[in-house]
Amino acid sequence: MKAPISKPVNDTQRAFNELCEKGGGVKGGPARGKVLALLKESGQSLNKMATSEMTSHLAAFPAANPWHVCFAVGLSWGHLAQLDLAFTEAVCNVLSDWNTADLNTAKSFHLERGPTPIEQSLTGAHMLFGKVTLPKTLPDTLDKLGRAQERWLSPILNPKERPPYIGAWNATAMFMTALFGQPALAISQKSPPPMLPPGGPIFAGLKLLHNTGILSKSPAGSELDDASFEPGAIYENNGLFAELCAQLADWSLTDVHSGVYMLGTRHPHSGNWV
Repeated sequence: MKAPISKPVNDTQRAFNELCEKGGGVKGGPARGKVLALLKESGQSLNKMATSEMTSHLAAFPAANPWHVCFAVGLSWGHLAQLDLAFTEAVCNVLSDWNTADLNTAKSFHLERGPTPIEQSLTGAHMLFGKVTLPKTLPDTLDKLGRAQERWLSPILNPKERPPYIGAWNATAMFMTALFGQPALAISQKSPPPMLPPGGPIFAGLKLLHNTGILSKSPAGSELDDASFEPGAIYENNGLFAELCAQLADWSLTDVHSGVYMLGTRHPHSGNWV
């Protein structure tokens, strides 16, 4: 099979191209076991960094609402803002007590998309935190975390209630960061709930795996992060994460998710992440 990734940006993509060229799998595609091992190694390597980042941010703000910390880190991981303790502090302040000074500080950490997506995300999150009651501490079981996510998703899934700029990523990333704040809990997850984020790189990675015979069906949704919100894509694509996770021992859903992310990302700096 011809290498499917044009101009790979990281070692995961280069290794995947090599596996595709070697064949040995379904319809001339890559060998399934070797692809799964690659995703596992890549995902677990990225997750070491993610766990370190998340636990350090939670530790830095012990008096803050932990959900606010999780939301802030989620914005950074979504490449809307620089990952910085000062950004997280400003987000926590503005979500707990809306004010212009902290909002402007948070916006000053914007990346290439500019400050507007940060303001819109925080506006929507502030509205949601006003509507949805979440536990005061991060849930310590997957079932409890899943129930908290159900409450958070309830107004988001209703088009008439959904705040602006709360799409698939902002609807789910906070719960992924909550998992990384509790590493033992993240390691234990083999299937949803909670739901992990879909989005552009994830869609692209899952599509590559389907096109090369590793997944049973193509992902739902779109490769465009700013496309219209498709709630069903969250559930369908998490089913694909679980399908992958069931095929290999000693890894978790977050390992799968991060491995797929590394396969699908076009971020030029991703080669430095693992």
